[in-house]
Amino acid sequence: MRKLLPIPSVPAASAAPAAPPAQPLLRVAASPVPHAEILEFVKPKLKAQGVDLEVKVFTDYVQPNIAVADKLVDANFFQHQPYLDAFNRDRKTRIVAVPGGLVHVEPFGAYSNKIKRVADLPAGATIAIPNDPSNTGRALVLLQKQGLIKLKDPSKILSTARDIAENPKKLVFRELEAAQLPRALPDVDLALINTNYALEAKLVPTRDALFIEGADSPYANLLAARNDNAASPALQKLIAVLHTPEVKKFIEEKYKGAVVPAF
Repeated sequence: MRKLLPIPSVPAASAAPAAPPAQPLLRVAASPVPHAEILEFVKPKLKAQGVDLEVKVFTDYVQPNIAVADKLVDANFFQHQPYLDAFNRDRKTRIVAVPGGLVHVEPFGAYSNKIKRVADLPAGATIAIPNDPSNTGRALVLLQKQGLIKLKDPSKILSTARDIAENPKKLVFRELEAAQLPRALPDVDLALINTNYALEAKLVPTRDALFIEGADSPYANLLAARNDNAASPALQKLIAVLHTPEVKKFIEEKYKGAVVPAF
């Protein structure tokens, strides 16, 4: 009888290596300039911290907050605290500044295609200002500092044209959506423009503005989120990389005084 040889055992197939866990995805809404540019600069640094950053660009001042409130994004980067306070009050939202989230100041400036000096502003001149409450007040305060008007209460950050006590040149005010102000320059004598929109319009604030806020402006731009996720680890990592010396150098060299670090 033929002796059967033992069948050699076959080693069990090794299990496929487990895929590495996906990195957390952080979605942030931002204005194109300078906010999205700054976020794109820090994206590799944040990835090295274990967080993937997706930047969603918006060109207005309303949709980024709506996107946060509706949980379409995790945070936004485009606004200052007075604007956020006014938005929450008017829209009944609960968006908050991320702790430690101040990043930069965009000194607010006045521009004109028609005059070269404030002294040349004629009586009855048309002045275009932003129509959102916080930036309306900001524009009026800046005009008062130039001696063009006098407000009833200069400390009131939400002043409107109705709060003007003295208007010796009988200036006429046109309130426009902030994004429209650069395009209004040919039609008005003076426009007070947020720096992000000035930069998008290829204006150089430190060169082209007739007058501009100082670096001590209280309108620092911040990172904002819903109150239920503002302290999330991913957002804290984003704040940490935004506050590095490399980002400060990037802001100073790229924007040459048009954007000033606030940290």
